Amino acid sequence: MSNNQEDRHAMSSGTASLTKSPRLRRIQWIAVSFLTAAGIINYVDRSALSIANTAIRDEMHLSPAEMGWLLSAFSLAYAFSQLPVGALLDRFGSRLMLGAGMFFWSLAQLVSGFVASFQQFVLARAVLGLGEAPQFPAGAKTVSEWFSLRERGTPTGIFVASSCIGPCIAPPVLTAMMLLLGWRWMFVVTGLIGIVVAVGWYLVYRNRAEVALTREETAHLDEGAAPEPPARRMTFAEWRGLFAHATTWGMILGFMGVIYMVWLYLTWLPSYLEHERGLSVARTGWVVAIPYIFGTLGMLCAGQVADRLLARGAGIVASRKWPVCVGLLGGGLFTVPAAYTPSVTLAVVYICVAMFFINMASGAAWMMVSVAVPKRQVASLGSIQNFGGYFAGSFAPVITGYIVQGTGSYVNALLAAAAVAVLAAFAYIVLVRRPLEGGDTLVLTERPA
Repeated sequence: MSNNQEDRHAMSSGTASLTKSPRLRRIQWIAVSFLTAAGIINYVDRSALSIANTAIRDEMHLSPAEMGWLLSAFSLAYAFSQLPVGALLDRFGSRLMLGAGMFFWSLAQLVSGFVASFQQFVLARAVLGLGEAPQFPAGAKTVSEWFSLRERGTPTGIFVASSCIGPCIAPPVLTAMMLLLGWRWMFVVTGLIGIVVAVGWYLVYRNRAEVALTREETAHLDEGAAPEPPARRMTFAEWRGLFAHATTWGMILGFMGVIYMVWLYLTWLPSYLEHERGLSVARTGWVVAIPYIFGTLGMLCAGQVADRLLARGAGIVASRKWPVCVGLLGGGLFTVPAAYTPSVTLAVVYICVAMFFINMASGAAWMMVSVAVPKRQVASLGSIQNFGGYFAGSFAPVITGYIVQGTGSYVNALLAAAAVAVLAAFAYIVLVRRPLEGGDTLVLTERPA
């Protein structure tokens, strides 16, 4: 039997007999709903500074380079906190780690409305980054615990789509709030909303280990996955061993290209439209939302494409790998004409297409995390990938700030992001070929992608 036939057989055999209980459906619905809501708040909070970029620069007398460092304070703290956060998630679970993280990031968001100096603002943004660190590794871990292997693509696409839904609704909502209440109260109100959701998550959600599952529910969740040894806590030696695999490094380098471009658009797109394209603050608030609608579609398409490729016989790695690579190449290639076109309308169109592709890559990259390693290592691998992405992404606001300050234009900044994305795609193609040892494969011998 061929590898493709084995994949299809493993997916189809016994599926009809493993029905999903109403309780399991309810748990899955609660988990995905809270993860999506938390992700939207996560991105609304991190978007607030870029929405208020011009107002804050004027009030606090900041140069473009200083604003670049302020924008990067979040991403640097977020990146370096990923490494311990992943191990802590695999040790203590998503309920505690995401609940505590959401509470403290929301508190930092609230405090940002009362800062009186550049240094205080940098500190508040750094704490925001520390608090937001568990969000997406916790989501990947939650999906791996509460969804069977064949189901994980769609729920991952849904909760990761929050990274586009948040920036989509943030510009019009936060701009209206800023014009009505001022930028300081904008931070306070969004922080209070996050605290409420953090408390709700901790009270309602339960880790899989905290729920007494029936034999049928356990069989449904473990359907199609390779057998795992009895659950035990992640050790430092196992965590360190993740770095010994080429697949891990391919995932890191690929996500660097994703987040560099995502972070460039998230932090500088409003300012780009105001200063490079001449739009008013009010109009910018609506136009900025349009690319994120396309980004959301890209995220949702990633889940559907991955699940359909898998159902049609693609290997578990290939079904995730090729959406990542196509997304990176498409994001880079469509950013180039956006930099050069003299038309505002065409620039927005090209950016929309670029955002569709780059967010498709982002969604598929998180889907890779949930199948590349055993469930007890998912958060660790996800945090390692996220560290690489946001370490590279941290330089996007700074580099862009210096380019704009030195040239008075965003053209070279956009071209740099396009080059990073294309190079990242080639790294992913070469290095990501098979799951790590012990990963959730549908067959014991996964063919190279």
